[in-house]
Amino acid sequence: MAAEPPVLSVRGIEKRYGKRRALREVSFDVGPGELVAVVGPNGAGKTTLLSILAGVQRPTAGTVAGAGTERGGRAIGWAPQEPALYSKLTVEENLRLFARLERVADPEGAVESMLEHTGLSERAHERVERLSGGNRQRVNVALGLIADPQMLALDEPSSALDPRQRARLWELLAGLAGRRTSVLFSTHHLGEVSRNATRAIVLADGELLFDGAPRELIEAGGRGADDLEGAFVAFLADRGH
Repeated sequence: MAAEPPVLSVRGIEKRYGKRRALREVSFDVGPGELVAVVGPNGAGKTTLLSILAGVQRPTAGTVAGAGTERGGRAIGWAPQEPALYSKLTVEENLRLFARLERVADPEGAVESMLEHTGLSERAHERVERLSGGNRQRVNVALGLIADPQMLALDEPSSALDPRQRARLWELLAGLAGRRTSVLFSTHHLGEVSRNATRAIVLADGELLFDGAPRELIEAGGRGADDLEGAFVAFLADRGH
């Protein structure tokens, strides 16, 4: 059987801000249904990379290509760390507004589908300002999915959530992957990478240093590390970061 084409193909991405190189010739592919973590120290270029993939910024050099979508939606959805929500509107009104901004063919159908998939149906008529942090993040994810993308990019999706809210969020994201929607996310929580990611991409100073399964990163860390966090720290130290 022929291998499926990647949902996302990144080749030689660079980003410069004046003399500073935020990304240095980053290349990788993402396949259908993968859950890919982007990890690295502060300033590694994680947010810059994700925003380029989502079309928020343009790279200085390199290309980002998405597979043609059979479902008619966008190739990549975007859920930034700071949710772009209208707090005075209800959950349903936020979804409807973004569906129209994205020119979704059937806005009402998309809203109903997202409410169901993200477990927000009971919150549909509640104003966003009254939601818990976990439910606001669910709305943020729903907005990224409203145009039925093949891949969702999330920047630090669980950073402001408590343990129970994190568990619910990862249940939602695992469900997306199970339906063949790829998920690319940045995080500082290495435990989340161990539990949820199929792959880990390590960035440091804008350079891609590792791309493989979390267990392979543990092996690459050496020094007897038996957990991902210890292996990650050792891996970076061995490479001068």
